[in-house]
Amino acid sequence: MTQSPSTADLLLASDSPGSARRVWLVPERGGAEAAGVGAAHRTWLDAQKFKGAARKLVLLPGEGGQLAGAALGLGDGRTGDPAGPADLLCGLLSAQLPTGLYELAGVVAEPELAAIAWGLGAYRFRRYKTGNAADEAAQLKLPASVDRARALAIVDAVWMGRDLINTPASDMGPAELEAAARAVAHRYGASVEAVVGDDLLARNFPMIHAVGRASTRAPRLIDLRWQKPGGRADAPRVTLVGKGICFDTGGLDIKPSSGMLLMKKDMGGAATALTLGSMIMALGIDVRLRVLIPAAENSIAGNAFRPQDVIRTRDGRTVEIGNTDAEGRLVLSDALSLADEEAPDTLLTFSTLTGAARVALGPDLPPVYSDDDAFAAEIAAAGLAVGDPTWRLPFWGGYEKTLDSEVADMGNVAEGGFAGSIVAALFLRRFVKRARRFAHFDIYGWRQAQRPLGPKGGEPQTARAMLQVLERMYRV
Repeated sequence: MTQSPSTADLLLASDSPGSARRVWLVPERGGAEAAGVGAAHRTWLDAQKFKGAARKLVLLPGEGGQLAGAALGLGDGRTGDPAGPADLLCGLLSAQLPTGLYELAGVVAEPELAAIAWGLGAYRFRRYKTGNAADEAAQLKLPASVDRARALAIVDAVWMGRDLINTPASDMGPAELEAAARAVAHRYGASVEAVVGDDLLARNFPMIHAVGRASTRAPRLIDLRWQKPGGRADAPRVTLVGKGICFDTGGLDIKPSSGMLLMKKDMGGAATALTLGSMIMALGIDVRLRVLIPAAENSIAGNAFRPQDVIRTRDGRTVEIGNTDAEGRLVLSDALSLADEEAPDTLLTFSTLTGAARVALGPDLPPVYSDDDAFAAEIAAAGLAVGDPTWRLPFWGGYEKTLDSEVADMGNVAEGGFAGSIVAALFLRRFVKRARRFAHFDIYGWRQAQRPLGPKGGEPQTARAMLQVLERMYRV
């Protein structure tokens, strides 16, 4: 099968041998001269009518007809795609430039962010492509000012998360998701425990069992723990909970065929949690990290859970099932209850939870929910700073009553279907009582089309933004 290039092959150290072609990043304001482009190449750019328009790429000639480098237009910095600094447009270069070694020249506002974008833009999912030829991508020689280890840690983790989401359910069931978590754990010296099948009932995870019991592939709770070697014994607790529904038929409230086409990505929350966890471990952030993944397939069989069933949760409360297709919040409730028992300093959930979030904000802008105003503001600022945006929606208390049930402590859906993302977030918050700080991300986990930071396909949204936040909160 065709292999993609490694991240280490893309982002080379500043002392790598060989001469590099130069790439200038040219804004519309100030143009090529302000960007530091030499006079001869400015003349060439003028002949090409190049004014620094966003995404416009012009190759620059050298002596004897050789390629000397390129100029990339940054526009006015307000394209919105990607959201954030214009240097993120460097994600276009690794795939569009001819093969070879390049370096960023002239004025570069954020060289590390540009390097990360370069690596993110080079990603391709090639697991199922036949043939032996390796994909070739342009290489970037990093300036000495860039922390290469950090850039590689981020790009490598995002590539892993994308691979997990892009892999079809035939090869990414609960057991394979557990294996992926164990591979990450092995790399960084973390531990993993998994509670599988009927042991979920014995260990008091009834919701995960109920959602996954109809599948021939056993559901499980995956529990990864890590602490920085030599770190503080009392380091802050950071717990990441990721929805790991490896395929969602909708259960007995079955989805139409069009609704199932992207359901291999319903474990995108788990992939995001593993992506962020990998970054934290790679960068040695001094925290006590825990990653919890309730992994299951929501399948259809004679033993599937049913509408109007009443199921007891880990914390003892009961839930009446109003719709079997609202299963993600059910498995998350057990994982959140477990996480909350330790009273973590920061508790985060990542979940491809509702279509309502996409109706409200579209596929590119995941809503974030938090009762901590300062924390929510920091998340929003970090997302814009690194091109991984979020938008805050409220835990609107007025909708709590929509989860009332006449026969159980609560229902899992509201009648009428209004405010679906908010109602789902309110349901999850009911299982968080002791955590010092809580945020919930209702992600899409998918890029609809080729963009500067990557191709169409899986995307662990919000992981890079939250790394930025956690690095500031818990210094490396």
